[in-house]
Amino acid sequence: MITIGHDSIIHIAADDDLSKKKIAYNFKDKTIRFDFSALAYSTFGELEYQVMLEGFDDSWSDWSHETFKEYTSLVEKDYVFKVRARDVYGNISNEASISFEVDPPFYRTIYAFIIYIFVFGAIIFLVLKLNELRHAKERYSLEKLVEDRTNELAYQKEQTEQLVKKLLPQDAADEIRETGKAKSQKYEMVTVLFADIQGFTEIAEQTKPEELIKHLNQIFTSFDKIIADYNIEKIKTIGDAYMCAGGMPNRDITNPIEVVLAALEMQRTIKKINSQSDLTLEIRIGVHSGPVVAGVVGSKKIEYDIWGDTVNIASRMESHGLINKVNISEETYKHVKDFFVCQYRGRIDVKYKGEMEMYFVHEVSKVLSENADRVTPNKDFTVKLQFIKFKMMQEEIMYQLQRNLPSNLYYHNLKHTINVLYNVEDIAREEGVDEEEMLLLKCAALFHDAGFMVSYDNNEEIGAKMAAQTLQKYKFSEDQIVTIKRLIMATKMPPKPKDLLEKIICDADLDYLGRPDFIPISQNLFRELFERGKINTIEQWNKMQYKFILSHNYFTSSARKNRDAGKQLVLKELKELI
Repeated sequence: MITIGHDSIIHIAADDDLSKKKIAYNFKDKTIRFDFSALAYSTFGELEYQVMLEGFDDSWSDWSHETFKEYTSLVEKDYVFKVRARDVYGNISNEASISFEVDPPFYRTIYAFIIYIFVFGAIIFLVLKLNELRHAKERYSLEKLVEDRTNELAYQKEQTEQLVKKLLPQDAADEIRETGKAKSQKYEMVTVLFADIQGFTEIAEQTKPEELIKHLNQIFTSFDKIIADYNIEKIKTIGDAYMCAGGMPNRDITNPIEVVLAALEMQRTIKKINSQSDLTLEIRIGVHSGPVVAGVVGSKKIEYDIWGDTVNIASRMESHGLINKVNISEETYKHVKDFFVCQYRGRIDVKYKGEMEMYFVHEVSKVLSENADRVTPNKDFTVKLQFIKFKMMQEEIMYQLQRNLPSNLYYHNLKHTINVLYNVEDIAREEGVDEEEMLLLKCAALFHDAGFMVSYDNNEEIGAKMAAQTLQKYKFSEDQIVTIKRLIMATKMPPKPKDLLEKIICDADLDYLGRPDFIPISQNLFRELFERGKINTIEQWNKMQYKFILSHNYFTSSARKNRDAGKQLVLKELKELI
């Protein structure tokens, strides 16, 4: 009989085949007890037993009358329990044996070790992840610190650049940032304005400093906004004096007009400020136009300034002016007389300069002001100003065309653009367009072939884009730019104009069809197309020209009047050639 633990009992009979039995018990059962007995009727009660547990004992035990054997806490493995008996005569029986195995506790099973490996791997993974998370957190903290420092430096840099931009023109600020210094520049046409508060010293003695500074700051801040609207550059303030200049750093030829507009607005602004305060300040303004040299001076405390006789004369205009008046020189008067009501003051003796002619500017010309208010420039004023800007723009674009058009453009060259400019003006005058429409037509004529600088094909689209970019720089309105782009696109072949302006520019572009010089111009166009593989022979070209002119009609009455007869002569010449 085998007892496992305290309640598991296995009975094995004498005739059982023990070789086929194998008992297993769990390690947690702790003990296993074997009870045995042998049958010997002649010697009952006097038998001795000897046992051995293979896997645990090295040899048989001593003979004993005990009929049981108990084992405790056997380690997990296979065992064979053997027992034999000896009677009083010394006869030893055959040994009886039974195999059994002790199952390991769960924590020492293969499944447990798999779990251990999994848990250990999970712990390693978790440790690595925690370590990675810690490093990521440290890296994030470091990156955040670097980002904060970078943002702080960027903010400081931006603040510094903004401060520099307030002190210097954009071009000079950019040059200093890139090279560490700014070269001096000479400007041939600049209009300098000086504004000075009359009797400031006496006013300062009678007014609280805080109130005086507050009032002065309000005035100069208002002046800053005014000149910014007119694209005028502030140069500096010296005590109660305010100095600015138009036509720099962006060169233009309308700066005398814009500076005088700003001067008149300054006078109105200071009157408005005075009406809202108990303190009354009155200013004199002097303006002169001419060449200056501009540059940055100083190293620790940089300052942008301008020099030249123009600056000195502008200062004299201010000192020889009257309060609440805008006093201008003769040079400035030449540029603004068609826009403003001016009063001739005569020749006034100026220290170190001799006698100089001066003028007071009172107001905007009545016909050029909105509702004849003599204050607000109207549409006619703007168009008149844009015509002056057009002259400068025309020089710029003509220069680009001369430099950048391909040399093998024998027809679509600078000469053709100049011809179209003249033609469009002649036709437009006869068709009775207004001044703004004339301006838009001339702008479109100037840019209509500018796209050839980039590509022979689709040049109209390219020219329209170039026109939009340039016209924005010259402060043309969005509606004007849209119209000019539409006029440029109208010159695309074959022409299909939809309104009078499109008809005018189409007729101007093809004006040569009815001119005596058609044949040489046509041959230039053939040569241009032939070199680009768009036409094969002169015979083919003449036939195409004849067919095109035969079906072509000028769109405007003035073009038909001036060119239809010439077209008939051209057709006659072409017919002889084909």
